[in-house]
Amino acid sequence: MRAVVQRVTSASVQVGGEVVGAVDPDGQGLLVLVGVTHDDDAATAAKLARKVWGLRILDGERSASDVGAPLLVVSQFTLYADTAKGRRPSWGAAAPGPVSEPLVGEFVAALRGLGAQVETGEFGADMQVSLVNDGPVTLILEA
Repeated sequence: MRAVVQRVTSASVQVGGEVVGAVDPDGQGLLVLVGVTHDDDAATAAKLARKVWGLRILDGERSASDVGAPLLVVSQFTLYADTAKGRRPSWGAAAPGPVSEPLVGEFVAALRGLGAQVETGEFGADMQVSLVNDGPVTLILEA
């Protein structure tokens, strides 16, 4: 699994003009874009969730777990794009929807199991993501 984690002061995701998930913390939160590849499993999702929840990128070198910061999780298969040849990305490394959707769900469930307040996008939908990146702080994590 791969995640792009952004420290935000607010973030939301819309589908068809309707907000389906949003975080507007008193301070900072995290927007987490998550991609799944073919050999990922529930253990991988849990490992990545622990990594994200404990990542010390908030003010004062604190983590979301330290301050109860909210997270907005959005599935994004394009994180596994292969751009090595030509100008058209290949998506072969991205797991298909029937594999990745449950694993994104496992990632969200693992975060919630750790005590996180998690909002989500809508898997497979055409989503519009808005955010105010704080810092800016953006990291790429793999599990």
